[in-house]
Amino acid sequence: MSQKNIAVVVGSIRKESFNRQFAEALVKQLPANMKATFVRIDDLPLYDQDDDSNPAPQVTRLRDEIKAADGVLFVTPEYNRSMPGVLKNAIDHASRPWGKSVWNGKPAAVCGVSVGAIGTALAQQHLRNVIAYLNMPTLGAPEMFIQWKEGLVENGAIGPASKDFVQKFVDDFAAWVNKLSA
Repeated sequence: MSQKNIAVVVGSIRKESFNRQFAEALVKQLPANMKATFVRIDDLPLYDQDDDSNPAPQVTRLRDEIKAADGVLFVTPEYNRSMPGVLKNAIDHASRPWGKSVWNGKPAAVCGVSVGAIGTALAQQHLRNVIAYLNMPTLGAPEMFIQWKEGLVENGAIGPASKDFVQKFVDDFAAWVNKLSA
């Protein structure tokens, strides 16, 4: 089976982001034929259609990283019952100019963690609405709405209480990417 490149887009740019910690631990559970590439979004300018014909180097880098991906894993926090603006900004940049979206057809999965009891359920639903419009076939199940608690990530790995649950998600995502990017 050929090597697959997974673009990991973390919707939080906070230095000690729970979602970044979770994503870094989760990708350690990817199968050997998958390599995770964390996509940088913190340095992107605000999307402005006037810049479509002359994008900033950071935008070109983002677009190139998504083009090179066989699948995309979105890991998002929840801000005010939705996805963070920085994540939406990155999505907008890589979907433009009109008709030249680099998201098109990329198999995707959505997950995230939050200190709240419902995890990132509403942010994930908003994100799913956006990426459905972008023609990204998205893993429907299992869903992963995780509350950040002590022990979720231990020494850079998913803790024992959540390891099997996360592995099921990872295995289904890997199968999804392998099936759709063959």
